Amino acid sequence: MKITGVQSVYPRYRVAPAAWRRHFWQMVVRIDTDIGVSGWGAGGGGIAAVEVINRHLRELLVGRSINSVEDVARLWDDQYKASLPYGRSGIAVMAISGVDLALWDVLGRAEGKSVCDLLGGRQRDEVRAYATGPDSTWYRDLGFNAHKSSQTRQGSQAADAARILEWAEGAHQTLGEDALLMIDAYMSWSPDFAVAVAQQLAPFNIYWFEDVLLPDDLDGLAALRPQIHPILLAGGEHEFTVRDFGHIASVRALDLWQPDVTWCGGLTATLRIAKLAQAHRIPVVPHRGGEIWGLHFLAAGYGDNLAEMVMGRRDAVRDKLWLGEPQPQEGHLVLPEGPGFGVEVNEELL
Repeated sequence: MKITGVQSVYPRYRVAPAAWRRHFWQMVVRIDTDIGVSGWGAGGGGIAAVEVINRHLRELLVGRSINSVEDVARLWDDQYKASLPYGRSGIAVMAISGVDLALWDVLGRAEGKSVCDLLGGRQRDEVRAYATGPDSTWYRDLGFNAHKSSQTRQGSQAADAARILEWAEGAHQTLGEDALLMIDAYMSWSPDFAVAVAQQLAPFNIYWFEDVLLPDDLDGLAALRPQIHPILLAGGEHEFTVRDFGHIASVRALDLWQPDVTWCGGLTATLRIAKLAQAHRIPVVPHRGGEIWGLHFLAAGYGDNLAEMVMGRRDAVRDKLWLGEPQPQEGHLVLPEGPGFGVEVNEELL
């Protein structure tokens, strides 16, 4: 099977994403082959990644063979090397991510297998999910007992700490004492604030603090990590390829890794990151892992049995870019049937 076409499109989102996401949110990749099978993938980088794919990566891929998982890995390496002068991370790797996922999808569709099957087969019949957002009552009604809240710095240290403590008390009351609770600081805390809040939250058994400092501050993260124990220090959504996670591992900066499958280099890169994590005995919980791209990885037994679903609020209006993605049932997700990733793109948004 040979690649005959590669095309990336930035969706016409009806619900305009905020801030940087307006122009640089998730894009779509389609790959066509000479046997009439097409595959779809998603990647970050928005309109910039679309240009990288349509003006550069496409010319590297058309005419190439895609008959095995090894071929997918080989094409990943070729794209990475070709984009080195302007890449290595960021937009270029986000573009490669979308292409890589489309390649896995087309291979699965051609062989009549799910991506999970290409990864060795289903090891988890269902995957535990956690809900990210501000609406813990809705999450409880949906059956979730795991929840992450965004708690960025907004005012004085005392006021912010009090707000976070109030959230923890409310979430425990709503979801139960055995609920799994996590906090996303989105790179806005100081080490001193993190240590102080960790002490105040001790009765609530918070599982992790996420993205506490800027990801460039590996030494600062490594110093902070033991100070908030037993709360885990998590991060990695803004890292790219196994090289970046090698740097994290070398200084022991994080307790838990969160690569984003659609940003870090696709499924091929995520598998390499997971192999490195296993060698260092680091748990892996992919960023937005409840989306279809991460769900196959988790269902195949990779990473921890925990998938993030960015749920937002009960009454929020959302674009549905991928049709057939599974919805949570009592706080768990089950892979859809069908070859490849098992979803179809909503062409009304293209």
